[in-house]
Amino acid sequence: MTEGNFVDYVKIYVTSGKGGKGSTHLHREKFIEKGGPDGGDGGRGGNVYMRGNKSLWTLFHLKFVKHMRGGHGGDGGSSRSTGHDGEDKIVEVPLGTVVKDIETGEILFEITEHGEQRIIAQGGKGGLGNWHFRSSTNQTPRYSQPGMPSTEIDVILELKVLADVGLVGFPNAGKSTLLSVLTSAKPKIADYAFTTLKPNLGIVAYREFQSFVIADIPGIIEGAAEGKGLGHYFLRHIERNSTLLFLVPADAKDIKKEYEILLDELRRYNPEMLDKDRLIVISKCDMLDDELKKELKQQLDVEFKGTPYLFISSVAQQGLTELKDKLWDMLNVDDEKPDNSHGL
Repeated sequence: MTEGNFVDYVKIYVTSGKGGKGSTHLHREKFIEKGGPDGGDGGRGGNVYMRGNKSLWTLFHLKFVKHMRGGHGGDGGSSRSTGHDGEDKIVEVPLGTVVKDIETGEILFEITEHGEQRIIAQGGKGGLGNWHFRSSTNQTPRYSQPGMPSTEIDVILELKVLADVGLVGFPNAGKSTLLSVLTSAKPKIADYAFTTLKPNLGIVAYREFQSFVIADIPGIIEGAAEGKGLGHYFLRHIERNSTLLFLVPADAKDIKKEYEILLDELRRYNPEMLDKDRLIVISKCDMLDDELKKELKQQLDVEFKGTPYLFISSVAQQGLTELKDKLWDMLNVDDEKPDNSHGL
């Protein structure tokens, strides 16, 4: 999947099918006089549904779809024949898709499970035929109901990537490198800022065939919540992560300040993000000797005041087993949490 093919935001005009009209028909047959009303009902208009599909991870297949329409219901016929129901339209979307009403901004629903199916636009009900309106005082009704009109709505489909752990850091902090050594993902890695232009997902293999999913988003810079850089556009992809992994390089001028800037950007974007579990990882530690690492540890023990942190080096493969153990413990802190493992 190329960067240009990752689509996480589309606008679509949705129209359900209208209901078919009921029939106004009087029974006519040889040797049967005044057969009476026998007009059938109109068929139901087609609904438009969204259905979760775990095989999809982008909205690219909907990028050029501007309209979605359900089929119209058929009209009723003679002999109390009911018109056919309109064809339903089912749209497959990746898990984590949020559906919003453009006009009101209201979130209609979210698709989070495979096979979950939700209706966007309800098809119109078919009209009743004149057979329903017969009575002792009105034995030949010459009227029937029209079908109900279709439902029309403009919606936004917005994808929020589903993962257990979200990587947060400045550009060139080493997020993509870490993802590449922990998982089988192959993100773009280079020595310039904003190498990552789209979210990347990887499955971390753990002990006893267990695993968890980790997500890497483009680097965040100061002012991201106001639209600076690329990270602000993708911040929604870490809203659902249960644990946030803050990556700060060991050669940063001020590790604590960088962490506080990242934390502040998340707070300004969505204060609820601060309620998530956090782990600080000091990357590129292969540049530090034991003495420098000891001094830095004494400093961070004071500055982070109980917030857990680890030293790692993705290139030198240092501290990665300890990192996976720590993340697994945080994701499974008690038995009441749902199982975060994902089959490989």
